[in-house]
Amino acid sequence: MTTYKTTAMWRLLTAVVITAASVLALPSCESLYEDLDPCPQGLRVRFVYDYNMEFANAFTSQVDCLTVFLYDKDGHWLATRTDATPEQLADENWRMDFDLEAGHYTLLVYGGMKCKESSFSFTSDPAEIPLRDVRVRLNSNCLTSPVGTQLHPLFYGRLDAEVREGGTDYNEVTVKMIKDTNNLRVLLQQASGAQISESDFDFRVVDNNTLMGWNNDVLPSPEVSYMPWTRGNSSPGQLPNHDEASVAWAEMSFPRLVTGLEPHLIVTNRENGDTTIDIPLNNYLLLLKSQEYSKMGAQEFLDRESRWSMLFFLDSDLRWIKTTIVINDWVVRINDSEL
Repeated sequence: MTTYKTTAMWRLLTAVVITAASVLALPSCESLYEDLDPCPQGLRVRFVYDYNMEFANAFTSQVDCLTVFLYDKDGHWLATRTDATPEQLADENWRMDFDLEAGHYTLLVYGGMKCKESSFSFTSDPAEIPLRDVRVRLNSNCLTSPVGTQLHPLFYGRLDAEVREGGTDYNEVTVKMIKDTNNLRVLLQQASGAQISESDFDFRVVDNNTLMGWNNDVLPSPEVSYMPWTRGNSSPGQLPNHDEASVAWAEMSFPRLVTGLEPHLIVTNRENGDTTIDIPLNNYLLLLKSQEYSKMGAQEFLDRESRWSMLFFLDSDLRWIKTTIVINDWVVRINDSEL
């Protein structure tokens, strides 16, 4: 009799332990009760902007509004999210969650489109067209003359992602962003250091890059001129005779530079209409790449850099001396002025 009771109790204890272990082994979101919430499943998205010359994430400091479009595997629109707050965008630990069924999805992301100051807009509502028909255009009111517009920064990102069947948590993914706006500061100085004034010149950048597609390609569009949004005169210091040297400068803002196009920087003498500078802008900006970035492709370099400065030295007749140019503080010797 004693032996029977001990064996029965042992069997009962073993059954309890096994049952408890089985319950504990269940994924945390599963339950014996049907009225509890199901497992979370979908995408947990991080946004990063490190496609710059610092190779460091600047998303939290540079992106001030976010628009995210979700598409299915066939490019059909599913959802739009614009609910990220400035506080969330400035938080390195913030993520955007999408509750989704198993499947393949595409995220199309723009930073700067929803902001009140946005310089760009969609040609059609992305919620009403397939992914591949999405187009972004520079707003026409940004093409003003003689005073131009400082473009509000635009960022682009796209990611194909998968939610796995039977997942019990969010699939964590990262959308890498690229900056699609540039600022160019042009400085003019007489080689002798003589006085010079910005009012003596007209500045512009000419390009046909006002339209971009779903994959961030620059699409054919009419040629436009980007005029200075600010201009002025400054002094870099005194000359040997103690006179103040002077520099005339102007800043222009424009969309993405691509190697397939031929933007030009043009500076003309306002008094007589003579051309002071007319150069293929991409070719000269790429001179900065030098050997430090010899393994970096031309398009990658143009995309990573977004703030440019160019210093030209002029002769006494206000014509460019085509031997030296300073680009982003790098002195470049010009051997072929026909670049």
